Amino acid sequence: MSPLLSLLLLVVGGLLLYLGAEGLIRGSVALALRLGLTPLVVGLTVVAFGTSSPELGVSLQAALKGSPDLAVGNVVGSNIANLALILGVAAAIRPIRIQLQLVRFDVPVAIGCTLLMLWMLHDHRIGRAEGAVLFGLLILYLLASFWIARRTNQTVELDVPARPSRSVWLDLLFTVGGLALLLTGANLFVEAAVALARALEVSEAVIGLSVVAVGTSLPELATTIVAAIRQESDLAVGNVVGSNIFNILAILGLTALVHPIQSDGLRNLDLAVMTGVTMLILPLFWSRFRMMRWEGGLLLIIYAAYLYTLAP
Repeated sequence: MSPLLSLLLLVVGGLLLYLGAEGLIRGSVALALRLGLTPLVVGLTVVAFGTSSPELGVSLQAALKGSPDLAVGNVVGSNIANLALILGVAAAIRPIRIQLQLVRFDVPVAIGCTLLMLWMLHDHRIGRAEGAVLFGLLILYLLASFWIARRTNQTVELDVPARPSRSVWLDLLFTVGGLALLLTGANLFVEAAVALARALEVSEAVIGLSVVAVGTSLPELATTIVAAIRQESDLAVGNVVGSNIFNILAILGLTALVHPIQSDGLRNLDLAVMTGVTMLILPLFWSRFRMMRWEGGLLLIIYAAYLYTLAP
């Protein structure tokens, strides 16, 4: 693939990502209103898991083709990018309101999943049994999320007026169509970005931690930015936290079930940064239950410093 073609695919992929994010936001918020669910729950489940599909596809393909470092590096790098880059950008655009459920339940779950992943990788291997445990925990998390939403009987409160006046089929079309555009745009971007990275002869682990991680996180980035601009703060934060949980429980779980993962290319620094950033968001969320612009700037500085450590 020529450099010019790679750049063209990057531009086209970015445009598809934005259009897909806009459709996904409109459709999912309308469906949340129809179903009586809060945008936070939708962001933590449907949107988060849908926008994490590129990571799932890349990790499965990498494991099957004998590139386990790319598979695990993709998950670790994506989780770092989700919190440090995407959440940082969203907070820098507009201060983000944080709901109590995130602090009490979802962020602690994300921290627990991260620590469990660290323990499983102590021997640089995640086998099928460990993959089954991870995927089983995903099912429990989904059931718990919907149970909490129903038990608290939360009303849907949006920062901007949103009434699902169109038909439910049109809402579904926006959601599914937006997701399809997101995945197509992400695939185009990743294909072009990986081609450029391989031309620089960097390792698979570094590619997974940087280029592929950012590329497959572009759906989350696009969705979160659009949600922040549209003042859908619950959807923006829920998308990021839910994606990190999904990356560990579903992507690593399913990938290990299909093909046991043996990874030796990750540095201890990579895992430490992922763990540290995941733990950092708890006090940031707890403070005034709002993320300010300077806190978003802090996350962006952390991410820039981490990328510097990956430079050859």
